[in-house]
Amino acid sequence: MKKTLSLSLLLSSLLYSDSELSEIKERLQQQDIKIQALEKVAQERSSVNQSASFSQNAYLPDMALILNMSAVSRDVKNSEYETYSIPGFIQTGDAAIPFNKERGFNLNYAEFAIRSSVDPYFEVFANFHLHPNEFEIGEAFVQTRALPYALFLKAGKFKSSFGRINSKHQHSWNFDMQPVIYEALFGPDAISDPGVQLQYLFPTDTYIMAGVEAMQGSNERSFGDTEENNLYIGYLKSSVDITDEFSFLGGLSIAHGKNTTANTTDVYGADITLRQQLDSYSSLVLQAEYLDRNKDLGDTTDKQAGLYAELVYKVNKNYSAGVRYDAITKNETNLSPDIDCDNLQRYGAMLEYKPFEFSRLRLQYSYDQTKIINGERRDINEVILSLNIAAGAHGAHSY
Repeated sequence: MKKTLSLSLLLSSLLYSDSELSEIKERLQQQDIKIQALEKVAQERSSVNQSASFSQNAYLPDMALILNMSAVSRDVKNSEYETYSIPGFIQTGDAAIPFNKERGFNLNYAEFAIRSSVDPYFEVFANFHLHPNEFEIGEAFVQTRALPYALFLKAGKFKSSFGRINSKHQHSWNFDMQPVIYEALFGPDAISDPGVQLQYLFPTDTYIMAGVEAMQGSNERSFGDTEENNLYIGYLKSSVDITDEFSFLGGLSIAHGKNTTANTTDVYGADITLRQQLDSYSSLVLQAEYLDRNKDLGDTTDKQAGLYAELVYKVNKNYSAGVRYDAITKNETNLSPDIDCDNLQRYGAMLEYKPFEFSRLRLQYSYDQTKIINGERRDINEVILSLNIAAGAHGAHSY
């Protein structure tokens, strides 16, 4: 601006008289003052906009569609498989089989997911399961973005953060079947209910998080007395990077609620995940959980427990392979003496191909010794070829 003014004065001195030059000089100075005032106003407006940090795009929802389908080969007829029971846990005909139910082809579900910022303080998330014959609200909740003291609050219907796998959706599992102990204690939806959740992140260099939840408790496998909200959950989780390539994640959980006999059920959980990063795309992950349940039925108390452990080797960004072992380790309950409830185990192996991040083709085999069909223990061989597609903006899942 000063250079422009000087140049103008120089040119003017060559063309005008002294009186004219003085007048021009005064006008240019006034113009310079006005320009400086306008620049100041523009800077103030820019500062206000930056402090507000408002962007309309930030409040547009992310939407995604997940499709999950499979082809199944199983050495048990569909009509027989639908009636299976697990001794001490699931009665004949009470099993819910939402995934890979039929020999042959299955459209397991289409999941429509929405996530959006509401304002600087809240964000909302919902996912809807579209099964062939029903519409289900999987989750629908609001959670805070900016509470003080490292607190996080969630309210609505959501999957509990109890344990390790409970909060994960089926398409993010490493295997297409739910762990036996989760199926036995909680059913296919696991612990998923309306309620509230409060979490606190400790101000430490090491990740430590504590959480509590109050939920309705409609899960009839372990709870189910819904005259009022009856289920209370607490957990403590921590993660440590042992080295730059090796990390540890572990947690302890407890769920306490009333069951359908108006007595109490307590479920204790411990989980561990070990991850060894081999290179940029290759890793080895061991994940295991142990669950123990005491279910008071008035005259008696069922004392049951089980575990699963899975090892997954991610070869590169396209291929993965893994094995899993499931077992019911304790089953102290009033069972008929002619029911064999020992060696309730299942073995599984899978090979996975991901041509890109949002598509997955998985081949899985399992040998299942946990089920009774027509009054007899059956050893079931099962092969599943599944295809999972994710279209749209879908957030990454934790490892």
